[in-house]
Amino acid sequence: MEEKKIDYRSAIGFALIAVILGFMLYNKTEDTKQELEKEKAQEQVEKEKQSTVADEKTAVLTEQDSTSADSIKAANLKSSLGAFAYGASLPTAKDGETELKNALLSLKIANKGGYITEAIPLGYEKFHKDSGQLVELIKNNNADFNLQFKTKDNRILNTRDMYFEPVLSKSGENQVLTMRLKAGADAYLEYRYEMKPNDYMVDFSIRTQGLSQVLDTSKPLDLEWSMKTYRNEKSISYENRYTKVIYEYEDGKDDDFGEGSSDSEKAEDVTYIAFKQHLFTSILLTDKAFKTADMSSENLVKEETIDTVFTKQFTAKMPLEFEGGEISYNMDWYYGPADYQILNDYDRNLDEVIPLGWGIFGWINRYIFIPVFTLLSSFLPYGIGIIVFTILVRIVMSPVTYKSYLSQAKMKVIRPEIQEVNEKYKKDPMKKQQETMKLYNKAGVNPMAGCLPALMQIPVFYALFQFFPSFFDLRQKSFLWADDLSSYDSVYHLPFNIPFYGDHVSLFPILASIAIFFYMRMTTGDQSMSAPPQEGMPDMSKIMKVMIYISPIMMLIFFNNYASGLSLYYFISNTITIGIMFVIKNYIVKEDKLHAQIQENKTKPKKQSRFQQKMQEMMEQAQEQQKQNKR
Repeated sequence: MEEKKIDYRSAIGFALIAVILGFMLYNKTEDTKQELEKEKAQEQVEKEKQSTVADEKTAVLTEQDSTSADSIKAANLKSSLGAFAYGASLPTAKDGETELKNALLSLKIANKGGYITEAIPLGYEKFHKDSGQLVELIKNNNADFNLQFKTKDNRILNTRDMYFEPVLSKSGENQVLTMRLKAGADAYLEYRYEMKPNDYMVDFSIRTQGLSQVLDTSKPLDLEWSMKTYRNEKSISYENRYTKVIYEYEDGKDDDFGEGSSDSEKAEDVTYIAFKQHLFTSILLTDKAFKTADMSSENLVKEETIDTVFTKQFTAKMPLEFEGGEISYNMDWYYGPADYQILNDYDRNLDEVIPLGWGIFGWINRYIFIPVFTLLSSFLPYGIGIIVFTILVRIVMSPVTYKSYLSQAKMKVIRPEIQEVNEKYKKDPMKKQQETMKLYNKAGVNPMAGCLPALMQIPVFYALFQFFPSFFDLRQKSFLWADDLSSYDSVYHLPFNIPFYGDHVSLFPILASIAIFFYMRMTTGDQSMSAPPQEGMPDMSKIMKVMIYISPIMMLIFFNNYASGLSLYYFISNTITIGIMFVIKNYIVKEDKLHAQIQENKTKPKKQSRFQQKMQEMMEQAQEQQKQNKR
């Protein structure tokens, strides 16, 4: 059998065929990859084109939607605001505030409403010294200022709901803020604020331009001003007592209301309205009087332990009259202390905001007490100033005190003789009166002489009662244990509240009550002995003995929540008066010498005055008529 041999040629041929096939397969794979990559790239390009088209379509749609929304918004503004939609579409028609500030006052005016949303007189702390809280007259929407008007297309609009365009500028050293509520490029309602350096008074004006065709000018605009007054002092009850509305008429007369409870009033021709708190005030003044003013005051302190933030709610509504189809009013705002000197310097009758008393009482405070105390406090601490002031008042009043006591002493000396006359003519009242008058005339005694000095002291007493609670300079001035002479002094805080007394113990009223007690003990006996006994009249000596105890108790209760400066005055005053009376009683007026003088006067001929003669004639005629009637 023939052995097979390997065919090398065939093997080489197969190898070459395999290499050729492998090369062909490799090339085919690379071509396929390239084709796939080209296809993918083409697909990506197609996707990007589609995405770009979609984005372009979306952008077109968004722009169309935005334009549509703006159109709807503009239509809504036009529907609700009419011509004033112009101002609501401006870039400045958004929330924001502009600050005006000088060394004394800080104000913030809001774009929405154009009115003052913050008023802070600088440098004053609320409640007590070093409290770290500034006095804030306007803060956190406690005040509102609004003009309500009607448009020709019968819309009722309120400025508090609309946006003003603010423009801040300078006029010399003054800051000027112009707030315009626009109904067109040249048609607007304007508020203009101008703040001067070192001044609590801010110039303010309201005017319109180009609105005669927009507003219904047949009726005036309604200006509405309201405020909830913040508590700023230590005693909310004491502060609330002096918080009220004060207004002035065009003729210069002033009036007030709301000091105690809720009340309302309507006045005509008003030139200013003050929302007065105890020692601070907010005032709106106008050069052209408001034709009418509807004002109200509501007491917000129902329970002193709960209602501790606000004291009163004040409102005022005044019409602004159109002239020639436009509004033009020049006004002023005052936000600051109720300080007599500051307000008086404006020479606009603003000192009437300070409750110094009417008539002679106010005259004494304005022209005597305020100048004298201001001079003393310029070089003395306020507590020492009150003491020196009290000494001066008592020295000036000492002649009156002397005459009053001298009259009482004379009446006491002749009292036994008056009793004899009363007993002798007890059945004939007319004759008894005649003989009594003769006795007074012979002895040189005037029964009214003791009353007149006492009456002369009443204006001084009342003036001082008004002076101390109203004198701003005493605010947060300390003396001894009192940390605020314009409010009560407290040496002990009670864990409970006593009606009419309070939740604390004030020491100055206690000292004043003790002084009153000893003064009345010293003088009551003389007063009861000097009073001539009258048939059918109560025994004055018994009444005066009861008053010795009642008067100090009333003083203690009533003055516990009053200004400690006032209690200090009465303590010093009564102590000095006790000393003066002691000297007069023991070293000047001696009853034995006085009795001898009266007896000597009886021996001297006395000429009756015209008044005495007239009284004598009237008594004689009455006596004669009485006799005829008996017949």
